Amino acid sequence: MAAALSQVASRYGRRLASVIHLAAYYDFSGEPSPLYEQVTIRGTERLLKNFEALEVEQLVFSSTMLVHGPTEPGAAIRETSPIDPKWEYPKSKWETEELIRKRGTSLRHVILRIAGVYDDNCHSLPLANQIQRIFERKLISHVFPGDLSHGQAFVHLEDVVGAFKQLVARRAELPLGETLLAGEPETMSYGQLQSELGRLIHGEEWTTESIPKAIAKAGAWLEEHVPGEEPFIKPWMIDIADDHFELDISRAREQLRWSPKRRLRAALPRMIEQLKADPRAWYRDNKLELPRSLEAETAHAPAEHVSRI
Repeated sequence: MAAALSQVASRYGRRLASVIHLAAYYDFSGEPSPLYEQVTIRGTERLLKNFEALEVEQLVFSSTMLVHGPTEPGAAIRETSPIDPKWEYPKSKWETEELIRKRGTSLRHVILRIAGVYDDNCHSLPLANQIQRIFERKLISHVFPGDLSHGQAFVHLEDVVGAFKQLVARRAELPLGETLLAGEPETMSYGQLQSELGRLIHGEEWTTESIPKAIAKAGAWLEEHVPGEEPFIKPWMIDIADDHFELDISRAREQLRWSPKRRLRAALPRMIEQLKADPRAWYRDNKLELPRSLEAETAHAPAEHVSRI
């Protein structure tokens, strides 16, 4: 860390307008990992320590909306809403926020709590897995362990970049120690997503039934212990599957003059168009394992046929 910042100082000078901090450890195993402490928390501590040799105007720390406790449809989360991170990733983000507030008292910093990030080719692991289940017509794609009217807020990558630009441009005007939420103000429910994805992928109404969490956990456990592709859904995810996150971004609008220009609902057709045009590339880009049936079909089928799978 010291060597990296020393190189920055030697090339560009010791005065930095803004440091945008995106580094963190993240996984979906559900298991505790020392990397949350070593990378996310202690890595930030080292960064702050090495700021002492520089003149840093602003630190922007990318946190997550998941540090907040879930809410109900119609009750949007604000920056002052209760803190209740449910698993290791948001817990580590919250601890890092606290570290910055305690160690960075003389530093103008901004905490940006970001919704689930996606782009036009998806690049959102939970969303990509949901699309995969429907695309492959898996039985699990017709069930959901919870309330189908619940959902989670998303935000397009380009809109996140726009928020960072505004944070840097308006750094001198922002209150000290500002915290802001960044996400789309409309949250599609899981049921709405299922319905829209079924229509876009297969051109048909997609039925999804709510099932008890106990049954879902048993199914997830069995999938985890059957030889073959490692399932994305783990038993620990079942308890938080229908946690609802919708955001009130009025503070970001006020302080940054920023609001997202894109919407997940409008991006879904582009995602599915790319999936149908080249399933192999889409699976690879989204770090998904291509099923054997699709592997064989795409290996020999012309592009026109692949687009209609």
